[in-house]
Amino acid sequence: MRELRNKVAVVTGAASGIGRGMAEAFVDEGMRVVLSDVEEAVLRSTTAELRDGGADVHAVVTDVAQVDDITALADSTLRTYGAVHVLCNNAGVHTGSKPSWTSTLDDWAWVLGVNLMGVVHGLRTFLPVMIEQDEEAHIVNTASMAGLLTGGSLYGATKTAVVSLSETVHLELVEDGRKPRISLLCPGLVNTGIYLSGRNRPARFSDAGPFPDDWSFDAARKAFEEFGVRPRAIGDHVVRAIREERFYVLTHPEYEEHIRHRTRQILDGENPTLLPPPGR
Repeated sequence: MRELRNKVAVVTGAASGIGRGMAEAFVDEGMRVVLSDVEEAVLRSTTAELRDGGADVHAVVTDVAQVDDITALADSTLRTYGAVHVLCNNAGVHTGSKPSWTSTLDDWAWVLGVNLMGVVHGLRTFLPVMIEQDEEAHIVNTASMAGLLTGGSLYGATKTAVVSLSETVHLELVEDGRKPRISLLCPGLVNTGIYLSGRNRPARFSDAGPFPDDWSFDAARKAFEEFGVRPRAIGDHVVRAIREERFYVLTHPEYEEHIRHRTRQILDGENPTLLPPPGR
């Protein structure tokens, strides 16, 4: 999908973090962008800032875990712009405890609902529209390096599922001769506020498991700020991947040896072990 100008992109989790980075990159390409997020105040602020800069953007408050919200997002997109050419299933949350079996069923329901079912809802709702349009289109599913490596607990389990689902959809689209293409975004550490996901946790999932005894929000913030890549840089990676119709989008080359390590252990029948985090 080479030409992006005047095309319509929908980005979930767009108010901040990677989603905002994607939205900014799309705007700079001359795209019209629908920003969706569950955090209404930040969504409105981000939308206003982009509009002040001359962007053609539209905001829709959306809980991706709710299929009715995704249906409303699609309806609003089509009413406003008449088409959708790029869909970024990006919204994600992080929670859970260590060891993983101390996580509550509410932890599981929340993380699965956003990180996995949010992608499922996006695919089921938007992909038929893209196919029916019968023109170039592209989907970007945000997974994580945690979806390719060992030891991600609840978050990693959902992201591994997104990896498998995305690979399957890619094969189905190609084998059926469909025009839409798909990319799988697997970033490492990015300077976002995902470690503060609890701010958006619904009341219906109030039973939260304990964080590890050594957990510190201050330490997490420092790590994300010190080692995390800028979200806008991730957005630029995504633009290039869409233009190249490239499936795997790996934004952190320092994790390549970690992927090789896991692959070797699988092929050699070894028990899982972890390498030290890169650069630490």
